[in-house]
Amino acid sequence: MRAAAERLRGIVVRTPLVPLHSFEASSDIYLKPEMLQPIGSYKLRGVYNWAASLNPEQRKRGLSTHSAGNTAQALGYVARLFGVPARSLVPDFAPAVKVRAVESYGATPVVMPFDELLNFVFAEGFKREPYNFLNPWGEPKMIAGSATIGLEIIEDCPDVETVYIPVGGGGLVAGVGSVLRALKPSVRIVGVQAEACPALHASFAAGRPVWVDAGPTICEGVAVPFVSDEMYPLLRSVIDDVVLVSEDKVKQAIRTLANNNSLVVEGAGALSVAAALANEHRRGKTVCILSGGKIEMEELAAIVAEANRGRGKRRE
Repeated sequence: MRAAAERLRGIVVRTPLVPLHSFEASSDIYLKPEMLQPIGSYKLRGVYNWAASLNPEQRKRGLSTHSAGNTAQALGYVARLFGVPARSLVPDFAPAVKVRAVESYGATPVVMPFDELLNFVFAEGFKREPYNFLNPWGEPKMIAGSATIGLEIIEDCPDVETVYIPVGGGGLVAGVGSVLRALKPSVRIVGVQAEACPALHASFAAGRPVWVDAGPTICEGVAVPFVSDEMYPLLRSVIDDVVLVSEDKVKQAIRTLANNNSLVVEGAGALSVAAALANEHRRGKTVCILSGGKIEMEELAAIVAEANRGRGKRRE
């Protein structure tokens, strides 16, 4: 992990811890705004760490992954740094703003139904292609890159008591959680998922990895309907609790971050704050990882307008 931190020096932003603004009192919630990374999410840490570990001949073959948008953007950005081609399989529910960003970085998005994407991954279709394939859910170098966030949290907030972390495939919480467990075992690590896609929550309840029927969610960045057999033991060992958040609570957190801290955060990125605000009596000094910020401006405007309409009705 420290090797990854050194490798990432000068490539990623060492994001600060910013207090969640409160009009009533000083806040005990601190934000780790990873949407301030050059590509708008924490994914740059893991993707660069992985790509930099390949030798030049390997990289020349090109880089490939599958992604709902943020990993694909990171892959395109990193591929451009190394001067090599990149492409990503992208589910057809990925927001257009993310697909456009992938293209802008020079990578090729291959948009397809999610079922087809999963079939390709589980059939290991990537082994029949020339690209170097990045498994965004379990690649050790990807997890080690994400783990650098945990190191920064401990360095900047050594008295942290609880950390809230969005969970999709599990790579972010696996990396950050492993570092926190090693450096400060007393820290409570809480994974956060959308109610519409509670794969890890259901897996912990069942005591084994399970699939769930995922519904539509504003948190498409973490809409992974299963936990892999490989990831489950690690996740079980580092996470204290998994909590679920409703769509309304996510939207409320997006509004709070936009209005109070002037931060633009996507649905998955707002999960941590939504969970922390709903559990104020048992968390202590808290860090919330804001994992990404790619949201359609029309969608953000509509979410903010919901609150404004509500205030207008109350005034009437």
